[in-house]
Amino acid sequence: MIFDEGGVRGFLHLPGKANADGVVLAHGAGANCEARLLVEMSKALAEAGFTVLRYDLPFRRERPKGPPPFGGAALDRYGVRKAIEAMRGKVRGRIFAGGHSYGGRQTSMLIAEEPGLADGLLLLSYPLHPPRKPGELRTKHFPELRKAAFFVHGTRDPFGTIKEMKAALQLIPGRTELFEVVGAGHDLGERDCAEVVASFAGFVGRVVGT
Repeated sequence: MIFDEGGVRGFLHLPGKANADGVVLAHGAGANCEARLLVEMSKALAEAGFTVLRYDLPFRRERPKGPPPFGGAALDRYGVRKAIEAMRGKVRGRIFAGGHSYGGRQTSMLIAEEPGLADGLLLLSYPLHPPRKPGELRTKHFPELRKAAFFVHGTRDPFGTIKEMKAALQLIPGRTELFEVVGAGHDLGERDCAEVVASFAGFVGRVVGT
């Protein structure tokens, strides 16, 4: 269903049998909340019992097309905060935040600064570095991530190899898990979202508590 509350716009997926937990998902830099990956992942999460909000970041509401403007990341993180707050009014259980690429990165940066906002992270295709620039790592905030973080990454993602991802995750003091999607690029391609969600649900059940 369409969601438009508290300055947050997107779509809310309600599960048939709720597990009391919620997930908020932001899109990548070149997409919006109607990106196929977010739609399919949201459906799979709802089928597993999660209430899901996929939403547009502030930059996308201001610019229908194109990448985020330079210097606008702080406003996008504010948008992440508002989405999490909106979800708190919809579920009584835990809240997991994340998203695809840029959206996941901004969410992780916010949670590193304010860990009390969410119970864990779901990060799809984290953009570890720009393509062909492995020296420009986006991991400065990783040592401050103390919440459980579940990463989903394709084995052919130009934004980071699996080897690079495994090394980067060693910087995170919180519990992590890396779900590899064999043969997939940055958009994760033809993935089995139900399998990803099953692993995510198992992970947060073990490390966050039920």
